[in-house]
Amino acid sequence: MAEVSREAVEKALDAARAELKKHGGNVDLVGVNDQGVVLVRLMGACSGCASANVTLKEIIEKSLKEQLPGINRVEALM
Repeated sequence: MAEVSREAVEKALDAARAELKKHGGNVDLVGVNDQGVVLVRLMGACSGCASANVTLKEIIEKSLKEQLPGINRVEALM
């Protein structure tokens, strides 16, 4: 599998960021590994929110997978 660049992930995250910012949240890219796993840190209102897992899967992961086929999953660091 081709490695996904950090720059490509940052650009793809912009769509998710727009949605998160509407609710006072944000996401910071920590890294991308060669297995297609993206590590992020939820920030602002998203950090510690009861719906953080839904946000991670339904907004961030879904957006990244649609834009970057090399992404397998997104994990949040606490």
